[in-house]
Amino acid sequence: MIGGGAADIPALEAFVLWGTAGTILTGITAALWRLARAAAHTARRADQFMDDWYGEPERPGVPPRPGLMERVGAIESRLERVEHELHPDDGGSLRDAVDEANRMLAWLCPDRRPPAAG
Repeated sequence: MIGGGAADIPALEAFVLWGTAGTILTGITAALWRLARAAAHTARRADQFMDDWYGEPERPGVPPRPGLMERVGAIESRLERVEHELHPDDGGSLRDAVDEANRMLAWLCPDRRPPAAG
């Protein structure tokens, strides 16, 4: 084998071939595993989002969770009640109470001027 190289050894060629194939298969398997994990994570997040969107019914030991639209409706109801308090009406709103307190304060302290703006 004078002048021959490592490529002339059949066992070494087979070892390199199988090693290369094993490395490629391991890399493909690892990539597929990562993709499968990412897909499972995305599916879990989508499932959680759908549970939050639609809500969950009551089950033993766990109270029901309202869906997003029910929660938004409750927020709108609260906002309407708060907005009612910000506008004057027949004397029942917070704005009316503040205005009345200001009138009484102005009556009690006629020489007091409001602070200058700016």
